[in-house]
Amino acid sequence: MSDPARPERIDFSGFEAALRRQAAERAQAARTPAVPTALAFGSRLTEVELTWIEKKLEHWIRFGRIVQDRILTRRTRVVSFRPGAIFAFVRWSANDYGTISSRIDIMRAVATGEPYTTLPFVRPGGDILLHIEGWPKVSQVLAAIDAVETAGVDPCDAAPDHWRHVHNRIAAGHQPRPYTMERHKAWLRRMEIEG
Repeated sequence: MSDPARPERIDFSGFEAALRRQAAERAQAARTPAVPTALAFGSRLTEVELTWIEKKLEHWIRFGRIVQDRILTRRTRVVSFRPGAIFAFVRWSANDYGTISSRIDIMRAVATGEPYTTLPFVRPGGDILLHIEGWPKVSQVLAAIDAVETAGVDPCDAAPDHWRHVHNRIAAGHQPRPYTMERHKAWLRRMEIEG
């Protein structure tokens, strides 16, 4: 029987493990010479700052191959992508009356020396394949991402031209054409020929 004067114990084991991991990483960094993290991968990484404040401000990655993940605070972390990686970054915010803004960007991480477009919370920026604002249109993009996964293709591996197509069709008020396995095989074949 629990004592009403004594509160229940809260499990902080996951948070404590993350703090121990960060302390170990700091200790390792202190023992090694100061080299920018991106140089360990041979090129600059694209970093995305993610924030999660339940029902107020939510930034998350819908898809993408993350190569680094740093926890800054309980609500903020930074994820990194290698040059050439394609990822989807969703930003949503609300107040007491409902949604203020919602956006989704599908972008390609750029290598050192490549031109790029800046975007909030993305350092340095990227090659933007799709940029959609407003929840009805964002939900259409999320459905298009689900359709690519249903076709048996990882959205990271889909042709960049497909995401440009989805952007243009939704911006024009039309339904995007589905991404099929046949289109994906044609994209892979094109990459072999160009490669």
